[in-house]
Amino acid sequence: MTTTAPADLRDPAQLLAALPYLIGFRPEKSVVLLGHQDPGDRPGLVLRGDLPRREHRAHQARALAPRFAAGRHIGVTVVIVGGRRRPGKPPPHAGFVGELARELEESGLPVLHALWTPTIETGAPWACYRVEDCAGVLPDPRTTVVAAAATECGTVAFDSREELEALLAPRSPEALARRADRLSALTSPPWPAATRINDAAAVVRAAFDRQRRDEGPPTDEEAVLLASALKLPEIRDLCLAMAVPPAAASAREAEHLWLTLVRELPPPHRAEPAALLGFTAYLRGDGTFAGMALDNALEAAPDHVLASLLKRVLNRGTPPQVIRGLAAAAAGPLVGFGLEPVDFDVDDAA
Repeated sequence: MTTTAPADLRDPAQLLAALPYLIGFRPEKSVVLLGHQDPGDRPGLVLRGDLPRREHRAHQARALAPRFAAGRHIGVTVVIVGGRRRPGKPPPHAGFVGELARELEESGLPVLHALWTPTIETGAPWACYRVEDCAGVLPDPRTTVVAAAATECGTVAFDSREELEALLAPRSPEALARRADRLSALTSPPWPAATRINDAAAVVRAAFDRQRRDEGPPTDEEAVLLASALKLPEIRDLCLAMAVPPAAASAREAEHLWLTLVRELPPPHRAEPAALLGFTAYLRGDGTFAGMALDNALEAAPDHVLASLLKRVLNRGTPPQVIRGLAAAAAGPLVGFGLEPVDFDVDDAA
């Protein structure tokens, strides 16, 4: 994950307490690597993985460390969440922390902090691996600067990864079955070729209007029309441009619609909104949710080109700014279709 949320990265307790908001959920039995960008107090790439078995430590360290090379980082904080500390002993998993430090240093990245806590909760103990008297207790995670910024943007930190993944679950399997039958019966897009793009754009506009009026999930007919619209490359490209500027209300509105359609469309058709959801979440800095959305897209359609491309970009740790050009390229045709985001500026996407 890459984030643009403010954080006091020089305060270990504040950094640890902010992790649920930086990765989207409260980590447990996890290793978290957080990149620092110049001058050191700006968060860059954030990666989370399950704590590995002893025999897999070296492999996981080799897999995680190189992904920070692309983000212009000046160093990395290593965090271990989980395990019990024995009296008079260093924090647990010290050997794995050493493996990570060696791999990061081979990539030219020093470990600026190496921290441990058993859990991200108010009053939980924390400690440093390198400095014996570097220790304390965690503040309430809801009181961090990151929490305040996330709350202002409407972001929620979930208690577990499973809760976050549940956002993508189908609302009604019965509705999906009906829509799958109707979509499979279509032999061509449901609009005349001469007006196809305009008609499809009107379908997407209408979906945004219904969302603003809080009219609930789409009907079967509306879902089939939306699935057909998003299949058109021109419409898909227009929808990519809705992701910028990432902090704008229009981008949040678009992300809400793509999430709704992921839950309302059957495979393989849900791959289109899932890829758009992944792109939008990635640009706003939520790499964890972006990865889940892209996995969802590839589960629905394993050969989906956009989702495959974005998944490779995400796995390489590419900063979101690098792929904003995709949205900028789609911005030109927006004019006239009524889908343009408010105050869209190509410079914001470059």
